[in-house]
Amino acid sequence: MFIVVGLGNPGREYARTRHNIGFMTLDVLADHFNIDIRRHNFKAVFGEGYIGGVKVVLAKPETYMNNSGFSVMEIMNFYKCEHSELIVVYDDIDLPLGSIRIREKGSSGTHNGMKSIIYSLGYDDFPRVRVGIGRAGETENLVGHVLGAPGEEEAEQLSAAMKNAADAVTLIVGGQVNKAQELYNIKPKKEKGVKAQDEAEQRDDA
Repeated sequence: MFIVVGLGNPGREYARTRHNIGFMTLDVLADHFNIDIRRHNFKAVFGEGYIGGVKVVLAKPETYMNNSGFSVMEIMNFYKCEHSELIVVYDDIDLPLGSIRIREKGSSGTHNGMKSIIYSLGYDDFPRVRVGIGRAGETENLVGHVLGAPGEEEAEQLSAAMKNAADAVTLIVGGQVNKAQELYNIKPKKEKGVKAQDEAEQRDDA
């Protein structure tokens, strides 16, 4: 059994924002595998179903991003899954727009939702799928970028990335995390002066 958690913020005002990539990726999975995400418990909205014959719980914490760990801890305590059976999907400003990156364990990086989860659980050895939303432009602050809605062209790139992220989750649930990494952990060409992206890639190689 797997618990697949998508990170985001509840409420219509956040529904299509970059910071809700995790929520939207779970919607892709739910649509594809006919899983109804409408039950409320564990400080989350969730649904149970199957991916490739494996039982899964798809969950969206309703605690707001910075307190995601409270919800995830309740879910893990109830279902009593192994660390490796938790998959977290979330946005990452340190990855180029539209790229995804899969890791089996590691730190939270700069993401407050992941910081909350790791702090609440007391461990970080669980798979995660990061979806790159890129960095803010010169005229936009970080909060505005993260909590803003992408434009049409950017939205198309993110839609493709979310499909890839959903496919990666499917592979991980099927016991093929290495194949998911081989398919999707493709490093883009480095741009001059993009220090944060270089550092993110170095963390992945650690």
